[in-house]
Amino acid sequence: MLGTLPPLRGLSSYCLELALALAEMTPVEFISFKKLYPAFAYPGGGLNEDDTFPAIKHPNLNVDRHLTWYNPISWITAGLVNPAELLHAQWWSLPLFPIYLTVCGTFKLRGKPVVFTVHNTRSHEKSLLFRKISGLIFKLGDHFIVHTAVNKRQLIADYGIPAEKVSLIPHGTLDFFVKPEIARTPIRSAMGFNPGSKVILLFGAIRSYKGIDTALRAFATVLNQVPESRLLIAGKLWESWEPYSSLIKVLNIQHAVSTHPEYIPSGEVYKFFTAADVVILPYHRFDSQSGVGASAISFRKPLIVSDVGGLPDLVADPRYVVPPKDPAALAKVLVECLSTPGRLDDMAAAADRIARKLAWPAIIAKTVSVYRKVLGLSDI
Repeated sequence: MLGTLPPLRGLSSYCLELALALAEMTPVEFISFKKLYPAFAYPGGGLNEDDTFPAIKHPNLNVDRHLTWYNPISWITAGLVNPAELLHAQWWSLPLFPIYLTVCGTFKLRGKPVVFTVHNTRSHEKSLLFRKISGLIFKLGDHFIVHTAVNKRQLIADYGIPAEKVSLIPHGTLDFFVKPEIARTPIRSAMGFNPGSKVILLFGAIRSYKGIDTALRAFATVLNQVPESRLLIAGKLWESWEPYSSLIKVLNIQHAVSTHPEYIPSGEVYKFFTAADVVILPYHRFDSQSGVGASAISFRKPLIVSDVGGLPDLVADPRYVVPPKDPAALAKVLVECLSTPGRLDDMAAAADRIARKLAWPAIIAKTVSVYRKVLGLSDI
């Protein structure tokens, strides 16, 4: 497998769960990075390591951390000496193109099949270059895995990949974030919330498509009708915070909005989801599945999402799927959820049912079926 593992960030949360679950069924040789990106290629000036991830230990999992963005020899070596029968590459980021092209190409030269999990069929910023580069690297693929039906349609339409070479396998839960033994009340108190506060969480990287402005406008309406509501925003800045700060002042909601505009270490994530009563994903546009949504499901949190990409798959009841860029619709659903007795409990129970559908054993069984097909051992 080619991707990232802790202490690097990138796709490490997903890859950690996938690799450990896969190691329960088959030996895994994981090709990871020592240095992932040059500082100029990542917003905020670099991608620092996160030492708060859990330790990676499994007798069937061997991790090679020698890839560096600046050393092509490490790319060639990774492709030449790895003993695996096939390569499963996690594709998501334009700056990694030369590395992935080299490693995947070397596997193909050795007569070994390549499977891609395509996390972003289209870039979040609608980059034409990303599409062209992806098209080049996908020529090396023998089979493709996507997380949503939307992604499958896009992959087939955008890149001309035959439908029989594309498998839809869901994004699993991110259960390692959860700390069930931790008491909720002290966490909320430390964050400045009262016992009666109804906390709405907007979590994840602050990017233009995430709909922070929609959330703020909706929350202003919610606050008028549910005065005890509070909005908690946390995530690394990919853009200036100033427009949102100004909007908070214009809406006069400063007293009810808590902001943490920085990367939240893996070991601190549980605090934010534990404190929350409901999680919102008010994305303006989106084509994939959400790691934040998967985390919310892991915590069994009530979830309200925009009707974009694969986000509706994370919600059992269509009442909690709202149109994008519609603050009034989001506010209406939030008020109903926060004001109706028992509603949040029902939504949490629904999240538990979704989590069971996204359990890793079923995902791994489908993934191994793909491996067997490309190795000529069986059909999917």
